[in-house]
Amino acid sequence: MSIYILDARNLLCPLPVIRTQQKIANLTPKDLLEVVCTDPGVRYDIPAWCRIHGHHVRSITEKDNEIRVHIEVGNNT
Repeated sequence: MSIYILDARNLLCPLPVIRTQQKIANLTPKDLLEVVCTDPGVRYDIPAWCRIHGHHVRSITEKDNEIRVHIEVGNNT
């Protein structure tokens, strides 16, 4: 298991989801990805994408206008 960070700040929908998809495509199951965003839509868009593609959102945190989505990569990469 490895931990990765994706900087998706200042990107608007659908780019944070697209960048998340591109990054996860290069990861292995059980890897952890933290996506750092400023678009409030990611609170809904990334979890919906994860449900469809078999990944698990471990948490979503917000601080100082940044949203951090913590994803555990599933087997459907």
